[in-house]
Amino acid sequence: MTGPLAGKTAVVTGSGRRKGLGEAIARRLAADGAAVVLSDIGRSVDAATPDAMIGLPDEMAAIAAELRASGATVSTKTCDVRRWDEVDALAEHALTTHGSLDIWVNNAGIGYIMKPLLEVEPEDWGAVIDVNLTGAFYGLKAAAARMIAQGRGGRIVNIASQAAKSGFAMAQAYTASKHGLVGLVRSAGIELGPHRITVNNICPNHVTTGLGAWQNEYFAAKQGKTLEQYMAAMTARIPLGRPGLVEDTANAVAFLCSDQAAYITAESMNVSGGEEPH
Repeated sequence: MTGPLAGKTAVVTGSGRRKGLGEAIARRLAADGAAVVLSDIGRSVDAATPDAMIGLPDEMAAIAAELRASGATVSTKTCDVRRWDEVDALAEHALTTHGSLDIWVNNAGIGYIMKPLLEVEPEDWGAVIDVNLTGAFYGLKAAAARMIAQGRGGRIVNIASQAAKSGFAMAQAYTASKHGLVGLVRSAGIELGPHRITVNNICPNHVTTGLGAWQNEYFAAKQGKTLEQYMAAMTARIPLGRPGLVEDTANAVAFLCSDQAAYITAESMNVSGGEEPH
């Protein structure tokens, strides 16, 4: 493959589901020439990881096959980002399979445990924080260790959310986890800057992925609106007049992974059509 990322290897967590942000990011990085490691949890292990909300091996294998058919270099590896040993093994897989680890995208997340505050159970809170924040820290740590050893810099990007900047009802753990990513990149960017490793967040507003479609139905019902009413209200508050697309986030990730973004680190960049202006 040729392109601005040729010769580089990218890991994208949470990239095993059709029509998800992870798939779109992996496709864009591959189109730019990177070898890509697709990763997802691959199996339901508890109540927080239902089959309907995770990437399963057959689906991930199908995405990989399509990317290979387009000329991309792709491998797959299952990983539960809540487990340090599995995240570390994922980073090692990229290095031993493709010869380097240059880009790490923390995309895996739980955005489907949404409840009124007084209904949130301790295990709900723990599951969301463990995946969205601790999982991102594990990925950052595992990737940074390999990138420092290689001595040629690197790019680490977290898929945060508009919820990293603003609060939302029925999303206490989600909002807290995404706010936490802002602090994480600010700290990590300072430490990793001398190694030419940049660390940034992308903060998309709502994107109607498979998960996003579930969120639309859920919040419309909670607000006593039809789906059409809910979506119309969402569109009305976005200056550019539409919800986000997976490609919007994927394009932003590709930019932050490119040489053009070599002087950008510790930032949390909005990709929200103007809905989130700070």
